[in-house]
Amino acid sequence: MTVATVLFVCVHNAGRSQLAAGLAAYRAGPGVRVLSAGTEPDAHVDAVALASLAELGIDRSDQVPSLLTDDLLDQADVVVTLKPGLAVAQRPGVRYENWPLPDPQGWDLDGIRGLRDHLDARVAQLLAGLSTGRDPSALDDEDTP
Repeated sequence: MTVATVLFVCVHNAGRSQLAAGLAAYRAGPGVRVLSAGTEPDAHVDAVALASLAELGIDRSDQVPSLLTDDLLDQADVVVTLKPGLAVAQRPGVRYENWPLPDPQGWDLDGIRGLRDHLDARVAQLLAGLSTGRDPSALDDEDTP
């Protein structure tokens, strides 16, 4: 079985990319490996992001923000950036998507749920495209939160 590797990237790897990676890891089958990283990682994953995932039965309390490295980029088949205008090094044969979403740093649990649910829908769409071979970026985008 061919395994596709999806890498979610934001700045701090504490909120958006951790939410997306947690949702993707929860939803993905054995044919998908999920990674996340940040260009300037924080020391800890945002507690509110973790709590919002826990509401769905997803425990990511063992996660630690990681620095985006060339090695991580070399492993990826799909790179999803989650900050408007976030630039990452381009690799041939890798699909790049940008989901420009607001930084949830400082948000409360009520505030982050909309972002989490939006990411869940986007992640489901991405994973469905990987399993069918369709390019999910060709599907209709939903409005961002």
